[in-house]
Amino acid sequence: MSALALSVLLSLVSAVAYAGGAIMQERVAEATAGSASAAARRARWVIAIGLNGLGALLHVVALACGPLSLVQPLGALTIVFALPMAAVFVRRRAGAAAWRGAVMATVGLAGLLSLTGSADSSSLGGAQRIAVALTTFVVIGALMMAARTAQRPVLRSVLLATAAGIAFGMGSVFTKLVAVDWASGSVVEQLPSLAVIAVLATAGTLVSQAAYRGAGLATPLAVVTVANPVIAAAVGLALFGESFRYGTTGTLLALACGAVVMGGLTLLTTDGTQNAPARLPVPQRLPVDIHSLIQLPSMAGAAA
Repeated sequence: MSALALSVLLSLVSAVAYAGGAIMQERVAEATAGSASAAARRARWVIAIGLNGLGALLHVVALACGPLSLVQPLGALTIVFALPMAAVFVRRRAGAAAWRGAVMATVGLAGLLSLTGSADSSSLGGAQRIAVALTTFVVIGALMMAARTAQRPVLRSVLLATAAGIAFGMGSVFTKLVAVDWASGSVVEQLPSLAVIAVLATAGTLVSQAAYRGAGLATPLAVVTVANPVIAAAVGLALFGESFRYGTTGTLLALACGAVVMGGLTLLTTDGTQNAPARLPVPQRLPVDIHSLIQLPSMAGAAA
C-alpha cells in the first residue's frame, strides 16, 4: 500500500472515531446543563475523549504519510459518518437537507482526492512558528469572547465551533511540522511545537464541547468540520509548498470541488439549525472558564 493510500485509509477511520466522539459529546452537553464537572463524571464523556484521542492518533499518522491539503479535507467526512451513526446509536434521525448535504460533501471530497498532488515536505522556522501560533491564539480568543456576549444559542454555537475548528486545524499544522522535523531534529527542539499542539487540542476539545450546548449535533459539528480543513489546507498550500495536479486548471477544479463541499456542509448546518433542541435555555456562561482557556494559549505562545 502506498503512503498516499495509507493516509486516506487512516483519515477515513479517524473520521469515524471523531464522529462517534462528537455524538457522545453532544449527548453529554444536553444532559449536563453545561457543567464541565458534571460532564467529566459521565461515562459518555470518557468514551468521547477516548474516541477523540483515537481519531487524533490516526490523524497524526495520516499527516505523517500524506499531504496536509489531502488529509484535512477528508476530515469533513466526520459529519457524513455522524449522521447514520447518530440515527443508529442514539435514534436521532437527520432531515432530507442533511442527507443531500452529506452526498454533496462526499462528491466534493472525491473530486479533491483525485486532484491532490504530492509535494516535498517543508517546514517553518522558529520565528514563523511563533507568528503563526500567536495569530492563531488571538483569533481563537476573539471568537470565544464574541461567543460569550452572543444572545442566540445558534450564533454562540457557530462562534465557538469556528474557534474549535481553527484550534483543531492549526493543531494539525503544527503536528505536520513536528512530523517533518522529527527525524532531523532533537526532541527538545520540538517541545515548543508539542506544547502548542497540546494547548490547541485541549482548547479545541473544551470549546467544541461548549458549542454543542443548545444547538444540537449537526450545526456545531458541521462548522468545526468546515473550519478545520479550510484553515489547515490553506496553510498547507501557502506555507508547505503543496499543490494540486494539472496546474491552474487543477487548482480551479479543486476550488470548485471545495465549493461543493462547503455547499453540502451548509445544508447540514441549515438542517441542524432547524432541528436544534428548542427546550434548552441559553447558558449564562460557558461550561468552562473562558479566561483560563485564553491564558493557556498565551503561555504556550511564550514557550514557542
